Amino acid sequence: MSTKQPSIAVMGLGYVGLPLAVALARHFPVTGFDIKPDRIAELLNGFDRTGEIDAPHLRSSTLHCTSDAQELAHKDIYIVTVPTPVTSNNMPDLTPLKKASEMVGKYLTKGAIVVFESTVYPGVTEDYCGPILEKHSGLKAAHDFFLGYSPERINPGDREHTVDKITKVVSGQTPEVAEKLAHIYGTMNHGNIFVAANIKTAEAAKVIENAQRDINIAFINEITIITKKLGVSIYDVLDAAGTKWNFLKFKPGLVGGHCIGVDPYYLAYCARMLGHEPQAILAGRRINESMGTFIASAIHEAILRKCKVANKQCRILILGLTFKEDVPDIRNTKVIDIIHSLSNAGHQVEVHDPLADAHEALEHLDINLLSSIDGLSDYDCVVGAVAHQGYKDFSAETFNLLMPQGGLVADIKNIWHGLSLSKGIDYWTL
Repeated sequence: MSTKQPSIAVMGLGYVGLPLAVALARHFPVTGFDIKPDRIAELLNGFDRTGEIDAPHLRSSTLHCTSDAQELAHKDIYIVTVPTPVTSNNMPDLTPLKKASEMVGKYLTKGAIVVFESTVYPGVTEDYCGPILEKHSGLKAAHDFFLGYSPERINPGDREHTVDKITKVVSGQTPEVAEKLAHIYGTMNHGNIFVAANIKTAEAAKVIENAQRDINIAFINEITIITKKLGVSIYDVLDAAGTKWNFLKFKPGLVGGHCIGVDPYYLAYCARMLGHEPQAILAGRRINESMGTFIASAIHEAILRKCKVANKQCRILILGLTFKEDVPDIRNTKVIDIIHSLSNAGHQVEVHDPLADAHEALEHLDINLLSSIDGLSDYDCVVGAVAHQGYKDFSAETFNLLMPQGGLVADIKNIWHGLSLSKGIDYWTL
């Protein structure tokens, strides 16, 4: 194995690519590429809108960020971390992967390794990306250049399980390529590497990780529907069940984002290509996709019981729009389902989120975010949709200001469980 320091290009500087690029740049010369010039400008100024890398670490990093594709030339390793979304019909959308492969292919030279981290169904790296790279490079995979796959495991907003602290799965077209990738990735995480049997195995391992989590959450969501009909809180049920040593502690709620709410569809697509009609995978998806509507309906009924007036139009404040707590990402957020359902029921709905970008919310979701909750008042209902830290700090007085005439606190995430609310304010949770 050569002792020369490999030069690395990381394609895509989002939630996955940026932390990886910064971690690798501590040990290798790394170029981070993104097609968005404004994203590069922000990073060069030390600002990461995803919140994954703080300004001091970003400014001190040796990572070279660029949106100039010509700077991708003459690299030894290309790591592709572009998103893999689904279409409106929940079919895999490989367009970002296709474009990234075309771009890399133009600059690919003999001996280079192209590693994909994007979540895909088994076979995409070798059967889909490989031919694109061959076409645009004029080179032959597994002969002139080599493929690898190392699934990303970034958990947005998680400061404990960062890319340099978790086990990294790697795979390559040959044992030598796998060994080289194990060395490169192992440099940044103290050798905490698992070498998969082959690329398809690594692809399959990644896609089932999120599918498994989706199914587990779907089970709890279905139990939540049952317990609401029984008139008991799912959180009380989970507290009791969780005392057993082998009970899996999942919580109910909205399953959105760009991983758990998407990846099962990739697995289902693969299953169908193989002639197998998936059952559990899609059942879990159906349950989780319906939770926003179920929650909105339950809140609507609770409001009517509180008001004791049928079809009353209420002012509702939704707290949180992002797909999970303490992150600014609104992609595939299921809070929007609650907003639409309550609006369709005739209520006046306003939304606040201190982390979400107001421009993105308006452009992508047609939501005019409130800039602040200071001075807001006269709401009939306040809905805790996302457990941002700022919302966890609310006191009873906060709700007195928001609902001076009394009202309903609808706590989807069990944020304010145990908080003593003032008389006249009712508390609802799943």
